[in-house]
Amino acid sequence: MKRIFTLAFALLVLPMLASAHSGEPGHGHSLALLDGFLHPFSGADHLAAMLAVGLWSGLAMRRVWLAPLSFAALLLVGALSGWGGNLVEPMVAASVLVLGLLAAFRLQMPAAAAATLVGGFALFHGMAHGAELGAGQALLGMVLATALLHAAGLLIGLQLRRHSPVGSRLLGGGIALLGLGLGVGQVARMVAA
Repeated sequence: MKRIFTLAFALLVLPMLASAHSGEPGHGHSLALLDGFLHPFSGADHLAAMLAVGLWSGLAMRRVWLAPLSFAALLLVGALSGWGGNLVEPMVAASVLVLGLLAAFRLQMPAAAAATLVGGFALFHGMAHGAELGAGQALLGMVLATALLHAAGLLIGLQLRRHSPVGSRLLGGGIALLGLGLGVGQVARMVAA
C-alpha cells in the first residue's frame, strides 16, 4: 500500500517540478513535447480518467493492455480531428464518473466492449486536448503522458486486485465522485448560460 501512495505522490509532484523550469530563457518552442507531456497532469478530469482506465483494466480485465491502448489511440484521433462542440466537456465529466464506477465495482465486460467504451470516451478527451495543444510534438507528449498514466493506474489496479478490494472501491468511488462533481458543474454552467 505504501508503494501506491508513493506512486500517487510522484504523479502529483512530477508536473510541478517539470513546469518550474518551463519559463526559463532559451527554452522557447523546444518545450512543445514537454508541454504536451505535462498537459494531462494539469486537469483533474483528464488525470483521473487516464488513471481510471489503467485502474479498471488492472482490476477487472484479462487483457489489461487493450483498454489503455484503445484510449491512447483514440485520444490521438480525437485530438487530430479538430472537432470540438458543446458535448466535449460534459462527455469528459461523464467518462470520469463511468470509469470510476467501473473501477469501484470491478465490472468486467468483453475486451472489445471495454475497448469501445474507453475509446469513445478517449475521442472526447482528445478533442479537448487537441483544441488546447494544437498538433505536432505536443500531441506526441500528450500520448506519452497518457501511456504513463495508464501504466500507473494499471500497476495500482493490479496491486489492489491482489491485496485490497476495499482500496479499489475507495479509489474508484473517489474518481466517480469527482466525475459526478464535474458533471454537476457542467450542468450548472449550461443552465446559467
